[in-house]
Amino acid sequence: MSNDAYPAKSSPPVIDYAEVEDSPRFRELKREHRSFVFPVAIAFLVWYFAYVLLAAYAHDFMSTPVFGNVNVGILLGLGQFVSTFAITTWYVHRANARFDPIAAEIRADLEGREHAGEARS
Repeated sequence: MSNDAYPAKSSPPVIDYAEVEDSPRFRELKREHRSFVFPVAIAFLVWYFAYVLLAAYAHDFMSTPVFGNVNVGILLGLGQFVSTFAITTWYVHRANARFDPIAAEIRADLEGREHAGEARS
């Protein structure tokens, strides 16, 4: 059987991803991401563990009535949900405004390299 029906495929261009990772724009993207994610994650974990510890050891404080049958523990528990959604919304906004444009620039550069390599093949 002849291979004439299947033209030879050119191999895709080789991209040095270590070089990309060491590029200034990629380092900037990592720095931007880490400078947001780590402090927010630490703050949320402190807030979460404070709530758990209060629930476990500060029964009198957590059972303090605020209004009607609603006490401090219920409000802090609801605050956990509210803070989770707030952090998610904040992250999405930050990603759209800062992370995604840099990532798109890096992606476009890589795609340009791929297309340039295909043109040379």
